[in-house]
This record gives sequence, C-alpha cells and structure tokens, in this order.
Amino acid sequence: MLPFVLLLVCFGVTDSTERTYVAAVYEHRIILNPEPRVPVSRAEALIHMQKNLDIYEKQAAKAAQQGVQILVFPEDGIHGFNFTRLSIFGYLETIPDPQQESWNPCTEPGRYNNTEVLQRLSCMASRYNLYLVANMPDLQPCPLGTAPSSCPPDGRWQFNTNVAFSSDGQLVARYHKQNLYFEESFDTPPKLEVITFDTPFAGKFGLIICFDILFHDPAVTLVKMGVRQLIFPTAWMNELPLLDSIQFHRAFSLGANVTVLSANLRNDHLIMTGSGIFTPFSATSHHAVNEDLEEGRLLVAKVPVLDPLEVKEAVESTSTLPADSVYCTQESCADSPSPASVYPTFTASMMHDPFKFVLINEAEGDLKVCDGAFCCHLQYKWTAHDQQKELYALGAFAGTHTVNGRYALQVCAVVRCAGLEASSCGQQVKEAESKMDFLLEATFQTDYVYPSVLVNRMLVEQPEKLEKAAGGKVAMKHSNLSGGLITACLYGRMYHLDNGMSHLDNGIIITCCGIIFILKLISE
Repeated sequence: MLPFVLLLVCFGVTDSTERTYVAAVYEHRIILNPEPRVPVSRAEALIHMQKNLDIYEKQAAKAAQQGVQILVFPEDGIHGFNFTRLSIFGYLETIPDPQQESWNPCTEPGRYNNTEVLQRLSCMASRYNLYLVANMPDLQPCPLGTAPSSCPPDGRWQFNTNVAFSSDGQLVARYHKQNLYFEESFDTPPKLEVITFDTPFAGKFGLIICFDILFHDPAVTLVKMGVRQLIFPTAWMNELPLLDSIQFHRAFSLGANVTVLSANLRNDHLIMTGSGIFTPFSATSHHAVNEDLEEGRLLVAKVPVLDPLEVKEAVESTSTLPADSVYCTQESCADSPSPASVYPTFTASMMHDPFKFVLINEAEGDLKVCDGAFCCHLQYKWTAHDQQKELYALGAFAGTHTVNGRYALQVCAVVRCAGLEASSCGQQVKEAESKMDFLLEATFQTDYVYPSVLVNRMLVEQPEKLEKAAGGKVAMKHSNLSGGLITACLYGRMYHLDNGMSHLDNGIIITCCGIIFILKLISE
C-alpha cells in the first residue's frame, strides 16, 4: 500500500515560478421540480432544466470575465433529485463515450437525438473558452446479447454522470458515479470507471462525485495513479461535527496531497452548502451560515499545477516530527519523559458511532483517550476559554460506521460539546468562542488519514504542521486560531477493511447527496 499522507512541515510556501491556472466552482441554488416522483414529458423536463442552465450560462460568462480556465458545476444541479427510476426518464440523455468516439455537440448537434443539454453545455464551454464540468443523468441501453442478470429489467442503465467539455466544446470525459447514495433512479455501473481528461494548462484531472470521496474506488485509485487534481461535483448535506462539506473536502485535499475542485448545491432546507477550491497549500471556500441569503456563489482562485512526479517523491520521502515536539518517534518512545495524563473516560454517540471521550477541563494539559488499542493523544493550551460557557472533549473511535454507509474508521477529534454536560459531547455545534493551541496525534493502522480544523462561522484553517512518522504515527499541530474551535480531527479510513461490506444500510440520517432526507419527508 502506498503511503498517503504528505509529510508537510509548513504550508503556504510555493515557488514563485510555478505554473498556475485559474479555476472556478459554482455553488448553485438549484431550481427543483416540485413533484419529482411524477413522470413528465421530455418537453416538460427540458423546460425545467433550461431554467438551471440559464443560471449556468450567466455564471460561465462571469467566470470567463475573470480569466477562468476550468469551471465546475455541482451534482444534480441541472435536473434535481428524488426521482424514481421512471419519473427521471424525461430528463435522460444518452451520452456517447468520448473514449470510443470524438464528438462536439455544439458543432454537430444533429448526430444524436435528445441531446439538448449536452449541446447547451458544449456551446457554453466553447462560447466562453473554458473547460466545463457538469453533472447530468445518462441513459445507456443494454447491448444486444447482454446477460439478463447484468442488465436492469427495463433494458437500460441509468447513471449519475459527470461530463467534461474542452474549451472548444468537445466532449472529453464521461464518468458514471460508482458509490450511489440511496439513488433509486440510478444504477451502479457494471464495471468500475476510473476517468481522467487532459488539459493544456494543468495536465490531468480526475472525476469523482459526492459519496465517492469516502471510498477507495475511484478516488484513491486516481490518486495512486498520480492524478493530483480531482473534480468533485457534489450534493452534500452537512453533518457535523466530522463531515461538514468544506471540512472533509479540505481534509481529503490535505491527506491525499491533491487539489479538489468542490462544487456543492445550495439549499438551506436540506442543509446543503459549502464549496471550495482546495490545494495542499491553500483553501478558497464558501459556506453559508444562518443569516446568509440563500443564493448561488461563484468561487475563483489561481491554483498551482501539481506535478504527478511529486507523488513519487512524497511516497519515498521520510520525516520525523518537528524538533520541538514533545512526542516521541517510534524509535525514541522508551525515552519519553512522562505519559499523558489519564482522566475518566465516557462513551457518547458522535456521527452515530460510540466514541470514547475525555473532557478537556484544565487550562493546559496532556491527554490520552483510547478506543480499544487505538489511542489519541492531545497536548493543548487554551488561549481563550470560558468553562462556564463551553465544554470540550477529546474523542477516539475505531470500528465500522454503520449508519447511511458501512465503512471502517479510526478517528481522533477535539470537539466542542453542545452543552455543559458530558452527554452532549459529539452533538452538532455550529459556533464556538474558545481557542487553543494544540498538537493532536495518533498511531493509525492505515496510510489514509484526513486532517481538518474547523472554526467558528464554518471556516477551515490550514494546520501549521502535519507530519507522519514511521509506524503510522500522524501529528497535526496548530496555533493562533482565527475563530473558536468547532472541531480538530484526524479522520482515518481503513479501506482495506471495507471489502465485502455493503456501502449502505437502511438508515435515514444524511451526510451526502440529498436523497433519503426527501423520501423521509414524503413518507411523513
């Protein structure tokens, strides 16, 4: 297995001669079909989709005025969600495979029938001279001779699909979502698709969608191939304290040492917000808070081109913790001056998992909490904290998450509790005033660890130091928080233990992609 966490000593320092490109993501306030479970004609579906495409057109024009070279729109942003397999039929277009044929829908509109959305997107890319990625539903007839066991009963596959167009309108990539999230209108592709496309300004980009980011395939597979730039349309419903949109998307960027262009939907009723342009060195993000107007947001940033060769260099490099760290490397643990203080532990539910917690009560200290053999270690010093107003805890979990997805985890997290009682630790919190300088550390049984620091008003911060030492030890050091700490987290994914698991169960609490929450509302 290839080591995955980049061994970073400091952030924000880049070569002034490096190649860059200008990227944009659009957080879209979607216009939804009010009755998505009722079948509509193709003409009615087009009227609906053109309303969203009109907004896309305006944003593409704004992006072009700012020199954008690649623009990303969110998952479900054209058609919406919560369809049945039958009711989405009018929205489907058959998207040719760019690996099999070359097609420019804008200049060759007559080649295929019922491709109005593809034509509009293609012309948009060409008109504004930018690469464009959007998400739409795809219909693929089962080929003649397909075994009945591998073809849906209605004789067609329906896929949640990313499409990418070059700046002249050429269709250059098509990706079918691998990890569906309660999406009854769509099929899982019969074979895993690992899809990339090349650009003249930044090299290779890889395509993933929403729930894909939590699983090995195709996201990690792309990174192990050397793809350093991932395009990520999503319809992400936020779930604090560990899986808020910008929190985890930024964490994946840091942990995988890649750029993530994350475009989310905006729908306050469904807790959808949070988009960003995340690199290993910087973050440009937007996350609405309660008083914000419910509207779309275009984010534009200059992005460094990440050389695929750097993956090899990072994998082969070694590092130790910073010289001033109080923590031992594996070789020097016997000489460690003193163990962390031991405090009473308790169990509380966080993200529907039974975390072991210890309270963070002192002005400064050195704490440890363990869930079985997996232990989290925190050295901290409060720089602003009122114990009468805010309670914090250090939590650890090692096991299989089983609600709305089954996947193996090792997680360390410092969280603000919702109240002043220990039982409130692990519940959702959106605001905080307390600040600490800290070093959070654990020894993981996986190379895939995603670090995050989330502060008041839903802002992500760049850790001062993030390092990995021999034996799986990962440390995140940070100080001088700009806002009160909501969560500091090391989120370890044990992909090798996922084998044989079904990714989904029958739970109803959402983290991503928006489907079951609406079904629950309808059932009520």
